[in-house]
Amino acid sequence: MNDAKAGHSVADAGRVPTSTQTAAEYLSFRLGAEEYGIDILRVQEIRSYEEPTRIANAPSFIKGVVNLRGVIVPVVDLRIKLGCEKFEYNGFTVVIVLNVRGRVVGAVVDSVSDVLELAGDLIKPAPEMSLAVDTSFITGIASVGERMLILMDIEALMSSADMGLIDASQNLQ
Repeated sequence: MNDAKAGHSVADAGRVPTSTQTAAEYLSFRLGAEEYGIDILRVQEIRSYEEPTRIANAPSFIKGVVNLRGVIVPVVDLRIKLGCEKFEYNGFTVVIVLNVRGRVVGAVVDSVSDVLELAGDLIKPAPEMSLAVDTSFITGIASVGERMLILMDIEALMSSADMGLIDASQNLQ
């Protein structure tokens, strides 16, 4: 194990950080060619994809609802929501069951990679983009070896007004 005073490189991203660094754990997943990360504390479970029951007049990114042990859970396809080019369901497609502001919501992704512990110094701010690009849910970019990980505030994304999943009055909390 590394000496507590030794610095950590990018290769050390999965190891325990020194006491002077703050670290957080992220679940990494793929949407098309991109890899994203969300706070592991928001993840309730990971399930294989099953076709949800459609809801009439729902936006295209809301695939429908599933019954999860007696709880009716809305399922959002993040690939459609974030504008990925293709939406192919296969054996790797999973639903990440999230707890967002006390609500249970499912998020369809291409695949789940792993859980990474990232020290604060590995995370860089998200680049500023034009007003046409909504980056409000991106909290930063992390480089892990050769991988670029887009860190996402899944709570902000799932509680945005266009999603309609979380009551707007809950945003004031």
